[in-house]
Amino acid sequence: MTEATKDEEELHDQAEEIRKETAGDSPELAEHDRIAQLESELEEAKSKALYAAAETQNVRRRLEAEKQQASAYAATQFARDMLAIKDHLDRALAAVSDELRTDKIASQFLTGIEATARELDAAFARQGITRITTTGEQLDPHRHQAMMEIPTEEAEAGTIVNEMQAGYMLKDRLLRPALVGVAKKPD
Repeated sequence: MTEATKDEEELHDQAEEIRKETAGDSPELAEHDRIAQLESELEEAKSKALYAAAETQNVRRRLEAEKQQASAYAATQFARDMLAIKDHLDRALAAVSDELRTDKIASQFLTGIEATARELDAAFARQGITRITTTGEQLDPHRHQAMMEIPTEEAEAGTIVNEMQAGYMLKDRLLRPALVGVAKKPD
């Protein structure tokens, strides 16, 4: 404590003693003290009310953000289930030979399957489900899962050269990683 602070405290204490001696029982002093106490309590109550209002607003914002997140990603499991159907449709279409495509009856059947695949793609797009790009991209462990390394001189090490299973994003979240083969330098 500094000398100036000590002097100020001593002066304050002396003033309080003089006040008690000279005006201790005066009604004006009691009223003054009561007003000072009420003003202090009012300031404290205002402070608490502002704190409570701010806390309430923070809780409201947090709940609103959680609600938006929940509604935006509520269909995640359903979307994952639909990806299996998409995979089966894509494999079925890829397995059809050119000979079968020229057959009149088979081509009508294939047209229906292709229309179903397009409609599924459109539904994915409406829900914010997008396919992850792979071949020619650098491996990104947040979107791709490397299943094997393929020795090659044709691509830089770490570049995706083969896609085994398509990966998908639901808006900005990973729905399913792409299963890929990654280039490596030959031994």
